[in-house]
Amino acid sequence: MNGERPVTVAPVAETRVDTDSAVDADDPALWADPQDPARAVMFATDKTDGLYVHNLDGSVRQFLPSGALNNVDLRSGFRAGARDDLVLVAATNDARMGINLYLFDPRSLAVRDYGFIATDIGEPYGFCMGRRSDGFYLVANNKLGDIKIWRLANGAEATGAELVNQLKLPSQLEGCVVDDDRDMLYVGEENAAIWRFDFDPDSSSTPTRVASVDGQRITDDIEGLTIMRDGDQRYLIASSQGDDTFPVFRISEDGERYLGRFTVVARDGIDGVTHTDGLDAWSGPIGRFPEGALAIHDDNDEPLDGQQNYKIVDWREVKAALSLP
Repeated sequence: MNGERPVTVAPVAETRVDTDSAVDADDPALWADPQDPARAVMFATDKTDGLYVHNLDGSVRQFLPSGALNNVDLRSGFRAGARDDLVLVAATNDARMGINLYLFDPRSLAVRDYGFIATDIGEPYGFCMGRRSDGFYLVANNKLGDIKIWRLANGAEATGAELVNQLKLPSQLEGCVVDDDRDMLYVGEENAAIWRFDFDPDSSSTPTRVASVDGQRITDDIEGLTIMRDGDQRYLIASSQGDDTFPVFRISEDGERYLGRFTVVARDGIDGVTHTDGLDAWSGPIGRFPEGALAIHDDNDEPLDGQQNYKIVDWREVKAALSLP
């Protein structure tokens, strides 16, 4: 392993798909009912077959055969018909060259198709979502460094999505995350750096470098990016695919400060994490995790050769390992 020595944490749960012996997993997105956090699910893409919805014990709750999905994200509070409490879920579709939209019902915990947005950037690769007062934002990027941002007004159909901004970085992109509280967009340029943009579509598109691929703290490729909000602290977490580690940065008004990194090792019959693509954080109570959890892609679910899946890590263990406040 390159660079600074990481601390170790272990997963407490993992996903299982009994109907497919070769799940080509990539990216997860967590959700919990704010009124009853025990009601929680994880959305997870399969780059060949579609979108899985898992219970937090790892079992499959629902499957949508949407085809070649890559990255997935969600935002709550979407309006459709007489309901204004739905969750808008979206994922990039590499085969159809666009974004699949879904609506998740927090009452029934069921998800349904909601439409499709053509991206016109060739193969869409990375994806994330944001929420501003004027609507829901969908951010897709590609392997050429192009970033496009669409706005979908609350309650609008997929056909109402409006392209509102285009950004550019020099080379292949994937992981991204929007900090809704600060109106910032973080993007991972896989072999180069993590960048920060002002997310306001009317603002300057000049990026700020957050951290570089240096072989010490981050080893290419930079894959997933996520934000954990813990009390008055906010943390940016990345997946450093080249050495199976996860660098953590504290976000403040002065910028992002590196705090250390962790790796996910085997414990109690659940294997560790290698060659991670996507990851996601849920801030606050979710399932049996009172302070939050991380969902992390694993490219080799030992001992099931060729099977990929997702591990769930208790945020409290990461905090303790890194001595975070």
